[in-house]
Amino acid sequence: MTHQTKKIYLLLLLILVVFSCKHKTSEENIKEQKPNLLFIFADQYRQASLGFLNEDPVHTPNIDQLAEEGVFFSEAVSNNPLCSPYRAMLMTGRYSLSTGVVENCNSQRTAYGNYLKKDEVCISDVLVNNGYSAGYVGKWHLDGPEPTPPDVKRVWDTWCPPDRRHGFSFWYAYGTHNRHNDPYYWTTDGGEEDKVYPKQWSAEHEANVVINYLENNENQRKNDEPFALFWSINPPHTPFTQVPERYKKRYEGLDYKEVLNRPNVQFSDNHELKRGDKGVEARLHEAKDYFASVNGVDDQIGRVIEQLKTSGLYDNTIIVFSADHGEMLGSQGLMHKNVWFKEAYAIPFIVHYPKKLKPKTEDLLISVPDYMPTLLGLMDLKNKIPDAVEGLDYSNLFFDKEVIRPEKQLYFGGKSFASKGDTRGFRTKDYTYAVVKGENDEKFHYLYHDAKDPYQMTNIWGKNPNLDHKMEVELAELLTSMNDAW
Repeated sequence: MTHQTKKIYLLLLLILVVFSCKHKTSEENIKEQKPNLLFIFADQYRQASLGFLNEDPVHTPNIDQLAEEGVFFSEAVSNNPLCSPYRAMLMTGRYSLSTGVVENCNSQRTAYGNYLKKDEVCISDVLVNNGYSAGYVGKWHLDGPEPTPPDVKRVWDTWCPPDRRHGFSFWYAYGTHNRHNDPYYWTTDGGEEDKVYPKQWSAEHEANVVINYLENNENQRKNDEPFALFWSINPPHTPFTQVPERYKKRYEGLDYKEVLNRPNVQFSDNHELKRGDKGVEARLHEAKDYFASVNGVDDQIGRVIEQLKTSGLYDNTIIVFSADHGEMLGSQGLMHKNVWFKEAYAIPFIVHYPKKLKPKTEDLLISVPDYMPTLLGLMDLKNKIPDAVEGLDYSNLFFDKEVIRPEKQLYFGGKSFASKGDTRGFRTKDYTYAVVKGENDEKFHYLYHDAKDPYQMTNIWGKNPNLDHKMEVELAELLTSMNDAW
């Protein structure tokens, strides 16, 4: 080998070594790069309004694509199907009795501790303590307004001061209001008197805020840190009619009875379980607007997903879509939520992360407190799950590893200050069982064989004494294991 040939050989060898080191470093960087998290949840969005299920007459191509490319949890429920209890469970990974948030937060419940406590360790706290920039956009509904006596009109909304935001350094939110067409928000650095009034449909305006956050032109987050952004969309919550006309056009010329296609819809009140002071028939005229709102929410989510792609963030962002509870829309002769029937109890839960997760439908009986530990597990933070968390980490199932599958999902309908109307129950793969306390601790039982009666049209309690006894024993065992004195 000539001297010149040796020089060429050594030069090529040096280039190869340098390239190999650079390539290895690049692979290591990719491996070590933490995923972003975008957790989206829409208020009062029932599972049946996922378009790909072909149940409700809705158009949701963007959410459908998340499900097609991600993991769809077909058996997800809201264990306490109300806004504030769900949010407290989501944030803390703990059940309602433990958080103290058993009903919606307002000024007449604050004195009973019905609000998110300052010392709770939330998923946002964990993420911020592990190098994340955290942001919150939309409805919060976890703070307790100044207490008012029962004879004074209750206050629903209140400002959340920075020291109660649990690590969220970007804040564009409100406590609770139902002003979809005329919303207001408190901002990161603004004080209690500094509300912003955008004069735009809330879901659309919030999508703009989220898009700006992703672009980060105004330094809403640290560029050198991964982000965790929670976006709480108020529609399709009431009032259903507050939705842009462009989304209503899909239902022009249709009667409201034509779009309510579930066989368990009753157009008169279920007086045994009536919720609210306005009749079902009167409210159902707005059913088309509920579905229009669902379509609008999907449209705005699509805009945000497009921005993730434009910003180069899509591949490394875990996108979650869920809801705090569903909507009865006349099923069982009821409206709204806070009941154990599927329309209110079953919710969407989709986890999308094509970089690591293979698409599948997962029938795990997952509960809301499981979300926090499962997501932390997926984000390689298993060892950072707080000891106080009551939910379980099911992240192994994303990678087809064995997990111990739960047999039940708790149903909780509680009161912090009264016993009448208190409800407990559970759901299995085959049955839904609930017990309501009436006057003098009288109990009313509701049992549905979901596997044979998917629309829960027949209460079979009392028809099989052995089955009834089994359900009572299993509920007692479940509540005892959770230290519930009910």
